[in-house]
Amino acid sequence: MIQLLKYLRHFKRESVLAPLFKMLEAGFDLLVPLVVAQIIDKGIAEKNTKYVLEMGGVLLLLAFVGLAFSITAQYFAAKASAGFGKELRHDLFRHIQGLSYTQIDKYGTSTFITRMTADINQIQTQVNMALRLLLRSPFIVVGAILMAFLVDFDTALVFVISIPLLSFIIYGIMIITIPLYRKVQESLDQVMNSTRENLSGVRVIRAFNKEEEEIEEYRKENFLLNKFQIFAGKISTIMNPATYIVINLAIIAILWIGGKRVYTGNLTRGQVVALVNYMSQILVELVKLASLIINLTKAFACARRVQEVFAIPYGMDQGTITKGRDNEPAVEFCNAALTYEGAKETSVEGINLRVKKGQTIGVIGGTGSGKTSLVQLIPRLYDATQGEVKVDGINVRAYDKTMLRKMIGIVPQKTLLFQGTIRSNLLWGNENATEEDLIRALKVSQSYDFVMQKENGIDAVVTQKGKNFSGGQRQRLTIARALVRNPEILILDDSSSALDFATDAKLRKELTNLKNITKFIVSQRTASIMDADQIVVLEDGKVVGQGKHETLLDTCEVYREIYESQYKQTQKEGA
Repeated sequence: MIQLLKYLRHFKRESVLAPLFKMLEAGFDLLVPLVVAQIIDKGIAEKNTKYVLEMGGVLLLLAFVGLAFSITAQYFAAKASAGFGKELRHDLFRHIQGLSYTQIDKYGTSTFITRMTADINQIQTQVNMALRLLLRSPFIVVGAILMAFLVDFDTALVFVISIPLLSFIIYGIMIITIPLYRKVQESLDQVMNSTRENLSGVRVIRAFNKEEEEIEEYRKENFLLNKFQIFAGKISTIMNPATYIVINLAIIAILWIGGKRVYTGNLTRGQVVALVNYMSQILVELVKLASLIINLTKAFACARRVQEVFAIPYGMDQGTITKGRDNEPAVEFCNAALTYEGAKETSVEGINLRVKKGQTIGVIGGTGSGKTSLVQLIPRLYDATQGEVKVDGINVRAYDKTMLRKMIGIVPQKTLLFQGTIRSNLLWGNENATEEDLIRALKVSQSYDFVMQKENGIDAVVTQKGKNFSGGQRQRLTIARALVRNPEILILDDSSSALDFATDAKLRKELTNLKNITKFIVSQRTASIMDADQIVVLEDGKVVGQGKHETLLDTCEVYREIYESQYKQTQKEGA
């Protein structure tokens, strides 16, 4: 938590003024019992109505000034905590964006979402509370004890006994609850993961009629979260009754000792009331402090979880080279291999491939053969665990990652459009693209016709994840987005699987005309890659065939089986 307080650096003034005004308010609160004592001893006891009214006016003035200070403190605390939350959330998001695919796969998306939302909200709330109460409550407690000693030394000894006992109760409960609330947050992660998975896969769940099973699984996870929360809550609830018992026993002791001293004339009735008021103030402030500490334990648990994300080192070293060499292969794999984090076997291995600039490379193979893993090594979404991958004669590890990815346009296997408009999505490829660039990309990707039929055309609305478009339309728009970048290398990772054969043929024809772009086309269809300059056939992560279509039909059994199964299927459909 302490390490995260650096995000208050731009709000130093507010962070000082908030507790300062709160302590000023507390100072006025400490004067109230003395004024009440004067009203009792000099006003009521002597039946001096004028004095009672005058001192009543003083009480109202103290209340008004205290309220003004309290509102001012709240304003500064809110401004500081909101700014703290904004900067912390921004930095955490930026750090997560810098993590590699391997690290994101390892920790899971749901835990990052929970830590960026629920955890930071909890920390932000407690920063607000701490700025207002963390100094005010101890100030009131210490001030009330000192004022009690000024009123009567002997009776104030009750405070000396009761306050350490209260502190022991609060500290003990805090030690017990901190690890419990950490478990609560971990259970919340699991519930968040299930919720996210169910919402994103709702169509699949309904298609397989698995609603009841998923509800039951969610109920179990929610029950576990509820169990931890209730147990932690039971421990926390001990604090209030325990502190009330100690405080009420202390008040009884004050009345007993103070009553005797009033009887002997060493103490006035008003002073006894003042001592009781000071003990009541201590009670209120300790209850506030106890509540604050309980919430701070949650915030500390949340802060640790946020700090754990910051502690994840960037998985990929940043290179410095911004431009490759001329007269070198566009892409070269040198005995490259990739093993995913935690996997026992390699996904691809022994890859050796030289690709000249402007060539089209087809990548084909069965499901799980490593096609996507192969092309993800080029933009350095994953680092090769063996060998190396070169772009323009330079190892991709040596490139500045931003510059490397500007050279590459990639259409991932899972299409994703962002909420906004078609234009805003296309501009992800190149924010400086002209209208002509956008139109050209739409035409090449075979998107132009259906886009222009939409209301507002290129400025038509796109809902979250592009749900208002069909699968084929989403694929074509993501291809257009990649083309807007005008990349040196274009990677199409099974990005035409939802297209009919006629549209796929038109798309391939347009891509063939892009002579200055090196293209990698990953596909399950032999029809999509049969005209490629080179075809790489993968099986179980290894290259089992490499060459042109006609050559592979004669020399590669895997390729021939894929081709014949699809060719015969096409003949049957035609018949």
